[in-house]
Amino acid sequence: MADDEINEIRKLLSSKARPVGWEERRVRIEEVGAAWPVAPDILLAPADIGGIAAEWSLSPGADPSRVLLFFHGGGYCSGSIVSHRRMVTEAGRAAGARTLALAYRLAPENPFPAAHEDALAAWRFLREQGIAAKQIAVGGDSAGGNLSLSLALRLRDMDEALPGCLWLCSPWTDLTMSGATIVTKDAVDPLLHKPYLDELASAYAPAGADRKDPRISPLFADLKGLPPTLIQVGSDETLLADSTRLAAAAGAADVPTTLEIWPHMIHAWMLWNARLSDARRAITHAGRFIHAHTGP
Repeated sequence: MADDEINEIRKLLSSKARPVGWEERRVRIEEVGAAWPVAPDILLAPADIGGIAAEWSLSPGADPSRVLLFFHGGGYCSGSIVSHRRMVTEAGRAAGARTLALAYRLAPENPFPAAHEDALAAWRFLREQGIAAKQIAVGGDSAGGNLSLSLALRLRDMDEALPGCLWLCSPWTDLTMSGATIVTKDAVDPLLHKPYLDELASAYAPAGADRKDPRISPLFADLKGLPPTLIQVGSDETLLADSTRLAAAAGAADVPTTLEIWPHMIHAWMLWNARLSDARRAITHAGRFIHAHTGP
Protein backbone atom coordinates (compact mmCIF):
# COMPACT_ATOMS: atom_id res chain seq x y z
CA MET A 1 0.00 0.00 0.00
CA ALA A 2 2.87 2.38 0.78
CA ASP A 3 4.17 2.03 -2.79
CA ASP A 4 0.71 2.79 -4.18
CA GLU A 5 0.49 5.91 -2.02
CA ILE A 6 3.86 7.33 -2.99
CA ASN A 7 3.16 6.57 -6.65
CA GLU A 8 -0.01 8.65 -6.40
CA ILE A 9 2.03 11.54 -5.03
CA ARG A 10 4.50 11.11 -7.87
CA LYS A 11 1.60 11.36 -10.32
CA LEU A 12 0.42 14.56 -8.63
CA LEU A 13 3.87 16.09 -8.94
CA SER A 14 4.27 15.13 -12.59
CA SER A 15 0.77 16.22 -13.62
CA LYS A 16 2.11 19.60 -14.73
CA ALA A 17 5.45 20.71 -16.13
CA ARG A 18 7.75 22.58 -13.74
CA PRO A 19 7.01 26.31 -14.00
CA VAL A 20 9.78 28.54 -15.33
CA GLY A 21 9.48 31.91 -13.56
CA TRP A 22 9.86 32.52 -9.84
CA GLU A 23 6.29 33.71 -9.33
CA GLU A 24 4.89 30.74 -11.22
CA ARG A 25 7.02 28.39 -9.11
CA ARG A 26 5.75 30.00 -5.92
CA VAL A 27 2.16 29.54 -7.02
CA ARG A 28 2.86 25.91 -7.93
CA ILE A 29 4.41 24.93 -4.60
CA GLU A 30 1.45 26.44 -2.75
CA GLU A 31 -0.91 24.57 -5.04
CA VAL A 32 0.85 21.24 -4.51
CA GLY A 33 1.59 21.68 -0.81
CA ALA A 34 -1.94 22.83 -0.02
CA ALA A 35 -3.68 20.07 -2.00
CA TRP A 36 -5.09 18.92 1.32
CA PRO A 37 -6.04 21.61 3.83
CA VAL A 38 -5.14 21.89 7.49
CA ALA A 39 -7.26 19.78 9.85
CA PRO A 40 -10.37 21.59 11.14
CA ASP A 41 -9.41 21.26 14.82
CA ILE A 42 -6.21 23.32 14.41
CA LEU A 43 -6.26 26.91 15.70
CA LEU A 44 -4.31 29.33 13.50
CA ALA A 45 -3.27 32.87 14.40
CA PRO A 46 -1.16 35.35 12.45
CA ALA A 47 1.99 36.88 13.92
CA ASP A 48 4.22 39.76 12.86
CA ILE A 49 7.95 39.66 13.57
CA GLY A 50 9.32 43.08 12.69
CA GLY A 51 7.40 43.09 9.44
CA ILE A 52 8.02 39.41 8.68
CA ALA A 53 4.80 37.39 8.46
CA ALA A 54 4.51 34.32 10.65
CA GLU A 55 1.76 32.00 11.84
CA TRP A 56 1.04 30.25 15.12
CA SER A 57 -0.78 26.93 15.23
CA LEU A 58 -2.16 25.00 18.18
CA SER A 59 -3.74 21.56 18.20
CA PRO A 60 -6.11 20.31 20.92
CA GLY A 61 -4.23 19.43 24.11
CA ALA A 62 -0.89 20.85 22.95
CA ASP A 63 1.38 22.51 25.50
CA PRO A 64 1.80 26.17 24.46
CA SER A 65 5.02 26.44 26.46
CA ARG A 66 6.71 24.13 23.95
CA VAL A 67 7.23 25.56 20.47
CA LEU A 68 8.33 24.17 17.12
CA LEU A 69 9.89 27.02 15.13
CA PHE A 70 9.55 25.92 11.51
CA PHE A 71 11.28 27.13 8.34
CA HIS A 72 9.71 25.96 5.07
CA GLY A 73 11.56 24.52 2.10
CA GLY A 74 11.54 25.67 -1.51
CA GLY A 75 15.21 26.19 -2.32
CA TYR A 76 15.19 29.60 -0.59
CA CYS A 77 13.26 30.88 -3.64
CA SER A 78 9.72 29.58 -3.06
CA GLY A 79 7.57 27.97 -0.39
CA SER A 80 5.42 29.70 2.19
CA ILE A 81 3.30 29.35 5.28
CA VAL A 82 0.46 28.19 3.03
CA SER A 83 2.45 25.52 1.16
CA HIS A 84 3.68 23.90 4.38
CA ARG A 85 0.73 24.53 6.68
CA ARG A 86 -0.51 20.93 6.76
CA MET A 87 2.97 19.55 7.49
CA VAL A 88 3.73 22.12 10.20
CA THR A 89 0.42 21.81 12.03
CA GLU A 90 0.49 18.02 12.07
CA ALA A 91 4.07 18.11 13.36
CA GLY A 92 2.87 20.35 16.17
CA ARG A 93 0.09 17.91 16.95
CA ALA A 94 2.53 14.98 17.05
CA ALA A 95 4.90 16.91 19.31
CA GLY A 96 2.16 18.26 21.57
CA ALA A 97 3.54 21.74 20.93
CA ARG A 98 2.61 25.09 19.44
CA THR A 99 4.19 25.87 16.12
CA LEU A 100 5.48 29.12 14.67
CA ALA A 101 5.96 29.05 10.89
CA LEU A 102 7.99 31.87 9.37
CA ALA A 103 7.56 33.47 5.93
CA TYR A 104 11.22 34.46 5.65
CA ARG A 105 12.30 36.65 2.74
CA LEU A 106 12.92 34.77 -0.51
CA ALA A 107 15.67 34.91 -3.11
CA PRO A 108 16.50 36.11 -5.70
CA GLU A 109 14.89 39.35 -4.51
CA ASN A 110 16.43 38.83 -1.06
CA PRO A 111 19.55 36.66 -1.35
CA PHE A 112 21.80 35.40 1.43
CA PRO A 113 21.90 36.42 4.27
CA ALA A 114 18.31 37.77 4.36
CA ALA A 115 16.74 34.44 5.36
CA HIS A 116 19.34 34.02 8.12
CA GLU A 117 18.52 37.42 9.57
CA ASP A 118 14.81 36.57 9.53
CA ALA A 119 15.44 33.22 11.23
CA LEU A 120 17.38 34.92 14.01
CA ALA A 121 14.60 37.51 14.38
CA ALA A 122 12.06 34.70 14.81
CA TRP A 123 14.24 33.08 17.48
CA ARG A 124 14.57 36.39 19.31
CA PHE A 125 10.80 36.86 19.07
CA LEU A 126 10.17 33.54 20.82
CA ARG A 127 12.74 34.23 23.53
CA GLU A 128 11.19 37.66 24.14
CA GLN A 129 7.87 35.88 24.66
CA GLY A 130 9.47 34.24 27.69
CA ILE A 131 9.84 30.79 26.08
CA ALA A 132 12.91 28.94 27.33
CA ALA A 133 15.43 27.98 24.66
CA LYS A 134 15.33 24.32 25.70
CA GLN A 135 11.56 24.28 25.12
CA ILE A 136 11.96 25.32 21.49
CA ALA A 137 12.58 22.84 18.68
CA VAL A 138 13.86 24.29 15.42
CA GLY A 139 13.05 22.45 12.23
CA GLY A 140 12.42 22.66 8.54
CA ASP A 141 12.50 20.80 5.26
CA SER A 142 15.02 21.15 2.42
CA ALA A 143 16.30 24.76 2.48
CA GLY A 144 14.41 25.13 5.75
CA GLY A 145 16.51 22.31 7.18
CA ASN A 146 19.62 24.19 6.09
CA LEU A 147 18.28 27.33 7.75
CA SER A 148 17.47 25.44 10.97
CA LEU A 149 20.98 24.04 11.20
CA SER A 150 22.53 27.39 10.32
CA LEU A 151 20.53 29.15 13.04
CA ALA A 152 21.72 26.68 15.67
CA LEU A 153 25.33 27.16 14.55
CA ARG A 154 24.94 30.92 14.72
CA LEU A 155 23.49 30.77 18.23
CA ARG A 156 26.33 28.48 19.34
CA ASP A 157 28.93 30.85 17.91
CA MET A 158 27.30 33.76 19.78
CA ASP A 159 27.43 31.74 23.03
CA GLU A 160 23.64 31.87 23.33
CA ALA A 161 21.32 29.22 24.69
CA LEU A 162 20.54 26.59 22.06
CA PRO A 163 17.19 25.04 21.11
CA GLY A 164 16.20 21.79 22.75
CA CYS A 165 16.61 19.92 19.47
CA LEU A 166 16.75 20.16 15.68
CA TRP A 167 14.41 18.42 13.22
CA LEU A 168 15.86 18.34 9.71
CA CYS A 169 13.63 16.98 6.95
CA SER A 170 15.37 16.19 3.65
CA PRO A 171 17.83 19.00 4.46
CA TRP A 172 19.75 20.72 1.66
CA THR A 173 23.05 21.07 3.46
CA ASP A 174 25.52 21.27 0.56
CA LEU A 175 24.93 23.98 -2.06
CA THR A 176 28.10 22.88 -3.89
CA MET A 177 26.16 19.75 -4.88
CA SER A 178 29.14 17.49 -4.23
CA GLY A 179 27.13 14.53 -2.90
CA ALA A 180 27.28 11.33 -4.97
CA THR A 181 23.50 10.85 -4.89
CA ILE A 182 23.03 13.98 -7.01
CA VAL A 183 23.98 11.57 -9.81
CA THR A 184 23.08 8.12 -8.51
CA LYS A 185 19.51 9.05 -7.50
CA ASP A 186 18.78 11.34 -10.45
CA ALA A 187 16.60 8.78 -12.25
CA VAL A 188 14.31 8.13 -9.26
CA ASP A 189 13.95 11.65 -7.81
CA PRO A 190 10.85 13.33 -9.33
CA LEU A 191 11.67 16.78 -7.96
CA LEU A 192 15.31 17.81 -7.65
CA HIS A 193 18.00 17.56 -10.30
CA LYS A 194 21.38 19.26 -10.52
CA PRO A 195 20.53 21.97 -13.10
CA TYR A 196 17.54 23.09 -11.03
CA LEU A 197 19.53 22.99 -7.79
CA ASP A 198 22.29 25.04 -9.44
CA GLU A 199 19.71 27.63 -10.48
CA LEU A 200 18.38 27.85 -6.92
CA ALA A 201 21.86 28.05 -5.42
CA SER A 202 22.85 30.83 -7.84
CA ALA A 203 19.74 32.81 -6.93
CA TYR A 204 20.35 32.42 -3.19
CA ALA A 205 24.15 32.80 -3.13
CA PRO A 206 24.93 35.19 -6.02
CA ALA A 207 28.19 35.47 -7.94
CA GLY A 208 31.08 36.08 -5.59
CA ALA A 209 29.60 34.10 -2.70
CA ASP A 210 31.49 30.96 -1.71
CA ARG A 211 28.95 28.12 -1.71
CA LYS A 212 31.23 26.20 0.64
CA ASP A 213 30.86 28.93 3.27
CA PRO A 214 29.43 27.05 6.31
CA ARG A 215 26.70 29.69 6.59
CA ILE A 216 25.53 28.69 3.11
CA SER A 217 26.42 24.98 3.20
CA PRO A 218 26.37 23.97 6.89
CA LEU A 219 27.56 20.48 5.97
CA PHE A 220 31.05 22.02 6.01
CA ALA A 221 30.68 23.64 9.45
CA ASP A 222 32.22 22.57 12.73
CA LEU A 223 29.16 20.89 14.27
CA LYS A 224 30.44 20.51 17.82
CA GLY A 225 28.08 21.50 20.60
CA LEU A 226 24.82 21.28 18.66
CA PRO A 227 21.68 19.95 20.35
CA PRO A 228 20.15 16.52 19.68
CA THR A 229 19.31 16.29 15.99
CA LEU A 230 16.84 14.17 14.04
CA ILE A 231 17.49 13.86 10.31
CA GLN A 232 14.79 12.29 8.14
CA VAL A 233 15.37 11.67 4.44
CA GLY A 234 13.89 9.53 1.67
CA SER A 235 15.89 6.86 -0.15
CA ASP A 236 14.77 8.24 -3.54
CA GLU A 237 16.27 11.71 -3.11
CA THR A 238 19.16 13.25 -5.01
CA LEU A 239 19.91 15.02 -1.70
CA LEU A 240 20.22 11.75 0.23
CA ALA A 241 23.97 12.27 0.61
CA ASP A 242 23.36 15.70 2.14
CA SER A 243 21.75 13.87 5.05
CA THR A 244 24.03 10.85 5.34
CA ARG A 245 27.18 12.99 5.29
CA LEU A 246 25.66 15.42 7.78
CA ALA A 247 24.77 12.56 10.14
CA ALA A 248 28.31 11.19 9.91
CA ALA A 249 29.86 14.60 10.55
CA ALA A 250 27.51 15.35 13.44
CA GLY A 251 28.13 11.96 15.00
CA ALA A 252 31.88 12.43 14.69
CA ALA A 253 31.46 15.79 16.46
CA ASP A 254 29.67 14.06 19.37
CA VAL A 255 26.27 15.54 18.49
CA PRO A 256 23.47 13.16 19.55
CA THR A 257 22.17 12.33 16.08
CA THR A 258 19.35 10.16 14.76
CA LEU A 259 19.27 9.44 11.02
CA GLU A 260 16.15 7.91 9.46
CA ILE A 261 16.24 6.86 5.80
CA TRP A 262 12.72 6.07 4.61
CA PRO A 263 12.55 3.52 1.75
CA HIS A 264 11.02 4.76 -1.52
CA MET A 265 10.23 8.18 -0.10
CA ILE A 266 10.86 11.34 -2.09
CA HIS A 267 12.00 14.82 -1.15
CA ALA A 268 10.04 16.32 1.78
CA TRP A 269 7.40 13.57 1.57
CA MET A 270 5.90 14.70 4.90
CA LEU A 271 4.17 17.51 2.99
CA TRP A 272 1.59 14.99 1.78
CA ASN A 273 0.77 13.45 5.15
CA ALA A 274 -2.97 13.64 4.49
CA ARG A 275 -2.66 10.88 1.87
CA LEU A 276 0.66 9.24 2.64
CA SER A 277 0.91 6.87 5.60
CA ASP A 278 4.73 6.94 5.64
CA ALA A 279 4.53 10.72 5.94
CA ARG A 280 2.26 10.40 8.98
CA ARG A 281 4.61 7.85 10.52
CA ALA A 282 7.63 10.07 9.91
CA ILE A 283 5.84 13.01 11.54
CA THR A 284 4.89 10.80 14.49
CA HIS A 285 8.57 9.85 14.93
CA ALA A 286 9.55 13.51 14.75
CA GLY A 287 6.85 14.48 17.23
CA ARG A 288 8.10 11.97 19.78
CA PHE A 289 11.66 13.19 19.30
CA ILE A 290 10.65 16.83 19.74
CA HIS A 291 8.53 16.07 22.79
CA ALA A 292 11.36 14.14 24.40
CA HIS A 293 13.83 16.99 23.96
CA THR A 294 11.73 20.07 24.74
CA GLY A 295 10.50 19.33 28.24
CA PRO A 296 10.30 21.99 30.93
